[in-house]
Amino acid sequence: MKILIVGATGATGKLLVNQLLENGHEVKAFARNEKKFSNETINHKNLEIITNTVLDMSEEELENHTTECDAIVSTLGHNVNFKGMFGNPRQLVTDSIKKLCKVSENTKNKPVKIILMNTVGCKNEDLKEKKPFVENSVLFLLSSLLPPVSDNEKAANYLRASVGQNNRNIEWVTVRPDSLINEEEIGQYTIHSSPTHTLFKPGKTSRINVAHFISELISNEKIWIEWKGKMPVIYNKEDELKT
Repeated sequence: MKILIVGATGATGKLLVNQLLENGHEVKAFARNEKKFSNETINHKNLEIITNTVLDMSEEELENHTTECDAIVSTLGHNVNFKGMFGNPRQLVTDSIKKLCKVSENTKNKPVKIILMNTVGCKNEDLKEKKPFVENSVLFLLSSLLPPVSDNEKAANYLRASVGQNNRNIEWVTVRPDSLINEEEIGQYTIHSSPTHTLFKPGKTSRINVAHFISELISNEKIWIEWKGKMPVIYNKEDELKT
């Protein structure tokens, strides 16, 4: 399969690139700084590095990269510093997803899979997910004050409400990890329709497990059918056992 990844040099993006290459897929990776990859990854025969950004590229150029792809994955995120949090582009994730969806509307053969890595703080309005009043208040405040929080919400809601469930050219999944941690190996994890933890007692999700689940969504049709058009939440299994 051919997969395009934006945010490929981020902490989760790099893990996903490596897993997809190990599984024999062809990968196109948006990476302004390819030196963030290992030399082994850079020189992999199935990797094409695109030293540009989705937002800086014309729609025609972008479509040239997406037209033959079976899946498009966004692991984009804002840098955790003042410029990354409050500088431009404030809607990095949302605007990138919208642009990728627009060019994907020209898919001719079969629907392209679009996978958005998001956050458990983003509610799935289709399921009418409810949170305690205090938690809702804190999340509302964060969304109002921190552009990246609002950006994640808008990106997820664009797929859910604007692309929707019946688009002929696009199928989508929004993956919602909880507190991200680094681990060396893929471990056991659980997938849920809605969060089972709260903001004040968060669960843990290793980045390598997020990458593995995304890889499975791409290559395992049974898993894709189970979760397409949904917003699954992922937790490390050992963390689930403690709750």
